[in-house]
Amino acid sequence: MTPSQFDFRRKIPYICLILRENYSPVSIIFQKMNREEIGNKIKEKGLKITPQRMVILEAIFKLNNHPTADSIIDYIKKEHPEIATGTVYKVLNVLVEHELIKRVKTEKDIMRYDGIVEKHHHLYDTTSDVIKDFFDDELDEILRKYFKKKNIPDFRIEDIVLHIKGSFRKT
Repeated sequence: MTPSQFDFRRKIPYICLILRENYSPVSIIFQKMNREEIGNKIKEKGLKITPQRMVILEAIFKLNNHPTADSIIDYIKKEHPEIATGTVYKVLNVLVEHELIKRVKTEKDIMRYDGIVEKHHHLYDTTSDVIKDFFDDELDEILRKYFKKKNIPDFRIEDIVLHIKGSFRKT
């Protein structure tokens, strides 16, 4: 994605940056989050702020690439070898349950984690297993109207998330 595909004034009114191709406006916000802001996000969800939750959520935001649990474990073990692998999995489940992160499953059945819980879709590169975030309000509106018109019997839509498969051009 290129910077011209976003209305930065609407998405990030207080940050003026020239973005590299692989960053979304929301991911920039997460990269700029400090420990206090991460703690506030945890507290807002009614959770106790623990060192493990802080470190794991911070890792997801810093890795910024839909990391696997193994990637998160490798990242945090460098600074916090005392955090057990089982603890990481338990914390990830709690963060998902409290909607601080989302699970994203790839075509290869690999579970990954997304720190962006705001409405967005994913572009999935089938050759490299890379997932990039895709924000498009116009597409969201088209999908919402389409499914409202279809009125699927006995089914209540909670969310519509596209997982668009393809491959990114090599530049």
